[in-house]
Amino acid sequence: MFEELTNQFEDAVKAFKGEAKISDENVDEALKQVRRALLEADVSLSVVKEFIEEVRVKAVGTEVVRGINPGQKFIQVVHEQLVKVMGGENDPLADSEGKPTVILMAGLQGAGKTTATAKLGLLLKEKNQKPLLVAADTYRPAAIDQLVTLGNQIGVEVFNLSPNSKPEEIASKGLEKAREEGFDTVLVDTAGRLQIDTEMMGEMVRIKEAVQPDEVLLVVDSMIGQEAADITRSFHEKVGITGAVLTKLDGDSRGGAALSIRKISGKPIKFIGTGEKVEALQPFYPERMASRILGMGDVLTLVEKAQKEVEIADAEIMQKKLQEATFDFSDFVKQMKMIKRMGSLGGLLKMIPGMNKIDDGMIKSGEDQLKKIEAMIGSMSVEERNKPELLAAQPSRRRRVASGSGHQPADVDKVLADFQRMRGLMKQMSTGGGLPGMEGGLPGMSSAGANPYQSRTGRGGPGSAPRRQRPVKKKKGFGDL
Repeated sequence: MFEELTNQFEDAVKAFKGEAKISDENVDEALKQVRRALLEADVSLSVVKEFIEEVRVKAVGTEVVRGINPGQKFIQVVHEQLVKVMGGENDPLADSEGKPTVILMAGLQGAGKTTATAKLGLLLKEKNQKPLLVAADTYRPAAIDQLVTLGNQIGVEVFNLSPNSKPEEIASKGLEKAREEGFDTVLVDTAGRLQIDTEMMGEMVRIKEAVQPDEVLLVVDSMIGQEAADITRSFHEKVGITGAVLTKLDGDSRGGAALSIRKISGKPIKFIGTGEKVEALQPFYPERMASRILGMGDVLTLVEKAQKEVEIADAEIMQKKLQEATFDFSDFVKQMKMIKRMGSLGGLLKMIPGMNKIDDGMIKSGEDQLKKIEAMIGSMSVEERNKPELLAAQPSRRRRVASGSGHQPADVDKVLADFQRMRGLMKQMSTGGGLPGMEGGLPGMSSAGANPYQSRTGRGGPGSAPRRQRPVKKKKGFGDL
């Protein structure tokens, strides 16, 4: 997400290298790079001009405190301005006192509106609400069937009538059902329409009048860039919207939509879609997005994702297993499944500060290695998963696992050795000890020519000489991930 924009912002900071303060000269060089980055990200020209001028005014003459270099101060100013452009703070979903809260979903054809409706339904369900999805798209073939299928997948009820019914009638009847049966929220999925289609816009107005929604959310494809802001403004002028849902941010998005919508349309982004999975919808926080754009990670979102998947009791059990070095292959598989539910490995890593520079090839290699390990674990018996010591003691078991998973016995040996080493390290860390052999790196990391027991004097111990080491053909294991 926004990798190119992030890289160009980092290049802009190089203008301050070796400088003692922010001046007109060095800030001009940095702002040229920022301007170019924003325009290439397809941010609206008017937004870019205002952004650059605001940063210039705030940056020049700013006192740089001791311990902070000009480049860091410049990034702070840019971060603050990015947050301001995107709305300042999270704009929460309406919550009507007179239940149910009614949310009308609108958007262009192909923006991902039906999927976004289901995603929002799941998000509300996870907050212990009782949502009802209303299928009012009678134009697109199979639109109703798609929403019903998604509703079944997430366990949320879907209301629909005959495709020959008028959309406003379907929406009105769905609202009646919600009131009678005690639903908290009604999400009305409508047909995709173009802002130049007067007849379809008129129908949207009639649906709005029929259900009097508390929110009208426009679903916008982020991949169309700054045009997303113009579409949002156009829909607001003709229908009256309260916010936007920005989809497909995991795709080839250049960032223009996220940075332009609030400023051009005057309406906030309320949610962002970050993947195809029905769980991939997040509330939009301008400060977190600004941090991602500047390569600072997004720890808060990462923590929230983990909290959704991890039960406190499970975490306590796992902590005890780590302390006692009884963590087994069954536990490993369980943790891998949890991580997959949170999102892609690459996406999660890039939420960690400082990890945005990880090469996509390295991430792909790590994901491939995890698949191989899972295949090996899948070939183990339940007893072997729970007691890795059995594999360590019996080569015949390791050969069987290798054959069953389509790998070599040496691969299984390496995974088992890394796993046992990892258990030892986890135990030592949990008891407050240091990491043994850190001079040679973590398990699986390259340490060619290094003796982990070698002292600074070049001796391996009292009266001993450094051992010659033979180059070893290295295989990837847990420590390489």
